[in-house]
Amino acid sequence: MGRASRAARQIRWYISALMGDSRYRRYVEHRLRTHPGEPVLSEAEYWRMRHHATDTSPTARCC
Repeated sequence: MGRASRAARQIRWYISALMGDSRYRRYVEHRLRTHPGEPVLSEAEYWRMRHHATDTSPTARCC
């Protein structure tokens, strides 16, 4: 059972990383470290900002 649960954790981590689930957490850590005392966007505001930036200035992507 140990190998199966380890494999499941690794698959969950991979899918989470692929979908960008850790991006907001990394954003918050960065803001707190480099801009202490300044406001941090809520998660909804953060994703709105990311999607807006992607839509207004698309870079090389498949779709």
